[in-house]
Amino acid sequence: MSMTDPVADMLTRIRNGSKARKRFVDIPGSKIKEQIARVLRDSDFISKYAVVPDNKQGILRVKLRYTPEHEEVFSGLARVSRPGRRIYLSCDQIRAKKRLLGTLVISTSQGVITEEEAIKRGIGGEAVCRIW
Repeated sequence: MSMTDPVADMLTRIRNGSKARKRFVDIPGSKIKEQIARVLRDSDFISKYAVVPDNKQGILRVKLRYTPEHEEVFSGLARVSRPGRRIYLSCDQIRAKKRLLGTLVISTSQGVITEEEAIKRGIGGEAVCRIW
């Protein structure tokens, strides 16, 4: 059975694993998911990630991060653009939405980056998700 939105599945697995206080979450791998995991790691929302090879597409193993009091590092993780409704933002629109809560992850022609990096480079793209 094919999955309609693999990125939403990834975000749901991370959100559910964090609420259940899991150390690791295993996600079916892909290049876009690996880039999203890299952005989450660079923004200190997850500890690290690794691609574990298997006989199929590989598994993206994400190590979740918690505070010293064993609380979640993030309080929300939401998909912005969906397969049925893609949300594309120009650099000016990203700058206007900058004041919103959290970090916006954007897929651009130069890779998956945060909103701060997109503003710095002066480029727009598809709004993938927001984490706060």
